[in-house]
Amino acid sequence: MLKKLSEEVHNLLLKSGKKISFAESCTGGLLQKLITDNSGSSYYFEGGLIVYSNKFKEELLGVPKEILLKHGAVSSECALAMVSGLKQLTGADICISVTGIAGPTGGSKEKPVGTVWFGLDILGELESNCQFFNGSREEVREQSAVYVLNRIKEYLRSEK
Repeated sequence: MLKKLSEEVHNLLLKSGKKISFAESCTGGLLQKLITDNSGSSYYFEGGLIVYSNKFKEELLGVPKEILLKHGAVSSECALAMVSGLKQLTGADICISVTGIAGPTGGSKEKPVGTVWFGLDILGELESNCQFFNGSREEVREQSAVYVLNRIKEYLRSEK
């Protein structure tokens, strides 16, 4: 399913002429792998960062320490700060950040395992979304990737 979906997104991105980039935490580069599995992705993929630690979120993407202390890395505020930093770095048309708790440890009552926040900057329009996924660590990561690829697909299809 992931391969087919990434191929669909690949074809839509090629046709659109839009550039894309990612800042990934809990998905650990899965989105970047899925995108670059397709030959020709260099036409639209600007690049991405795996910013697993708070230190890298701060130093590479400019996420304010105050956000991390007050809201945590798994929050709307952090996802938006990550995507804003990514936009400044890459200038891509579509910038997406992912930060969450893939498990099986690390969850809390307020933020259970499977909580994933997404930051999106699509042509300057900013938004964040939270999804709750079930399953193993790998399943949470894959469901996160499916969510992102579907969002990209929906956006590109609506552009026509």
